[in-house]
Amino acid sequence: MNLIVYILVYPIIWLISILPFKILYFISDFLYVIIYYVIGYRKKVVYNNLKLAFPEKSNEEIIQISKKFYSHFVDIFMEMIKSFTISKKALDKHYKYTNLTFLNELYKDGKSVILTGAHYANWEWILGLDPYISYKTYGAFTKLNNPYFNKKILKSRSRFGVNLVPTSKTISEIDSNEKNKIQSMYGLLSDQSPQLKKTFYWNHFLGIKVPIHTGTEMLAKKYDMNVVLFETKKIKRGYYETTFSLITNNALKYPNYELTDVFLEKIEQLIRKQPQYYFWTHKRFKHKDKAPN
Repeated sequence: MNLIVYILVYPIIWLISILPFKILYFISDFLYVIIYYVIGYRKKVVYNNLKLAFPEKSNEEIIQISKKFYSHFVDIFMEMIKSFTISKKALDKHYKYTNLTFLNELYKDGKSVILTGAHYANWEWILGLDPYISYKTYGAFTKLNNPYFNKKILKSRSRFGVNLVPTSKTISEIDSNEKNKIQSMYGLLSDQSPQLKKTFYWNHFLGIKVPIHTGTEMLAKKYDMNVVLFETKKIKRGYYETTFSLITNNALKYPNYELTDVFLEKIEQLIRKQPQYYFWTHKRFKHKDKAPN
């Protein structure tokens, strides 16, 4: 069945991916109307998330943010499809870096890096970073249930040099690189909700007490890695700009969970500036009533 689905669906995805951006966004506008007004995909989840995160905003303001989010959400979906065939030249035109010199200077200190960020703006296209830096680059990913799509997506995402590693094998990959003194950069997104059974820490995010991912802090301390934040801004439709900043080059100096709090505060500031570009369809606050006393 997985093979049949792949054979039927992938050619459609490929045909869409080779379309010019102008046509892609025309399709996106049409799909926005269907998804928001007709299907109403997760509208209640998005509305409730926004209402919890921004209790000070009126119902009309929440609805306006929601509409802008869905328009962006469909754009991201189309841009992910475009990723299957986008050229490096086109990617560089649509996704720029403001301070690559910072990363190349940081490389000189000999440490590996955890590159952390959020599901904000377009987080996918940072996979084109590898040719511009000296680190060996890795991205953690979650496997799909369909092995054929999984193989195709891995191939398309790794075209520009990044090594994609299943989340479950990330630590073993880091162990191997550290033993072999391979200075690397590991991309981890840490803003979504962890499983309760894997939760060690609770704190407030956007005003709501929720379980928090602490993997970035744990790995940075265990392997003495620098922690770098990437913040992506949407300049205009289809165009993004990413800036890097150092969170710390000495993770061990932070008391437990303080480094995680620093990261979350920076992400929260980013979201509050332009909330329509955050990934609101995820049930980020689903465990809000389960926090231990």
